[in-house]
Amino acid sequence: NPKTGKVEPLLATSWKQTDGGLTWTFVLRKGVKFTTGNPLTAAAAKAAIERTISLNGGAAYIWDPVKTIDAPDESTLVFHLKYAAPLDLIVSSAYAAFIYDTTAAGSGKLGKWFSQGQAAGTGAYKVGSWKQGTEDELSLVKNADYWGGWSGAHYTSINFKVVPEQTTAVQLLQSGQGSFIPQLSAPLFKSLQSDSGVKTSRNSSFQNILAMLNTGSGPLKDKSLRQAVAAAIDYDGIVSVLGGAVGKASGVVPAGLLGNTDSVQPTTDVERAKTLLRDAGHGDAKKLNLSLTYAAGDPQLETIVTLMKSNLSAVGITLQAKALAWPTQWSIGKSADLAKRQDIFLFYWYPDYADPYSWFVNLYHSAKPPYFNLAYWQNPEADTLIDKLQQLTATDRQEAEKQYITLQKMISDDAVSPVLGVVNSQRAMAASVQGYVDNPAYQAVVFVHELSPAS
Repeated sequence: NPKTGKVEPLLATSWKQTDGGLTWTFVLRKGVKFTTGNPLTAAAAKAAIERTISLNGGAAYIWDPVKTIDAPDESTLVFHLKYAAPLDLIVSSAYAAFIYDTTAAGSGKLGKWFSQGQAAGTGAYKVGSWKQGTEDELSLVKNADYWGGWSGAHYTSINFKVVPEQTTAVQLLQSGQGSFIPQLSAPLFKSLQSDSGVKTSRNSSFQNILAMLNTGSGPLKDKSLRQAVAAAIDYDGIVSVLGGAVGKASGVVPAGLLGNTDSVQPTTDVERAKTLLRDAGHGDAKKLNLSLTYAAGDPQLETIVTLMKSNLSAVGITLQAKALAWPTQWSIGKSADLAKRQDIFLFYWYPDYADPYSWFVNLYHSAKPPYFNLAYWQNPEADTLIDKLQQLTATDRQEAEKQYITLQKMISDDAVSPVLGVVNSQRAMAASVQGYVDNPAYQAVVFVHELSPAS
């Protein structure tokens, strides 16, 4: 729940932890069916989670605390953990806590069955048609057996249109051929705010934009030069120029998550940046040249890079930026050849479930070879704190919050990764759409069954 910050019942009606967070027992909702018609039982849920763990893809790492899972009866699911962890948050993940019918393909291969555009979840809708590569690519239709029921006004079908140009999407919305646009640029969002046939929604998300500074090699191995870069960036300017598309960050952890704090504010201090550079031997006679990589085709990142070039140039730093396809950018960042790595790796991050642990274990825990720790930060003290976070979140969230704040201060003091802003979700929808609630924990999801069409 984005307002209370607490997990609420869906497929599980209740849960409890025992043994200091090492055992979690969930009672499952009775009478739930998969879209295949098979019943959701504890054994079926166990099979789905165990398959996700064994495939070990994507965000499956969230299940790392799990040692074994028991299904003592049809509606009871018991997790035994290797170490205490906040399993109530983990099982609410939008990315790897999928509950699906592992028997959906019968004697065939389930992965192949899914890849053909089929689904086997427990939700309100099921696949109607899938026309890969077309504009009207996917349609979903009402799942008559949905446990949530269909009394009252609901949308009974959903059509997903692939519309690369936002201006075209706006035209479809205004002409009544579209109902919802998930993200808009600031100018288009502003243009729709006065349109009586359209409703707009702007909310802070859990996604932020980070500039990972190379602490392991190259010129930014020098802490004072990293501090100079961090001080030279005009954070307020980025927010202003992007016109509401991002908000100013406060620490690594976005608002709404455990550990968000006002005590770690990104601060622009041009004179301090100049002094740090001068003290490090850089000035008119010895310019500092830095390389930056970012994902090509993202207008928001392009704007930020342009501003950063100007900010750093003002203190005597030349920034050479390369727009790359994400796989190329990532492979350069993880290169075993230190000379090939970038000085600044610019990218987005969002959590795999509604908890800040995702940032710290992925971006800031020592990792050789690097995976997402693309600042190459190696800090044993921070590692020790990070390793305790899940246990603390399960057993003492107040203490966990203190540790998250301590870690953010360490990261800020060491100038590891200036946070350039927090992305705002800028949605637009037809005025007839009733009941939309933006949930940053599920940034890419619209819970259509909860909506109602106006008469």
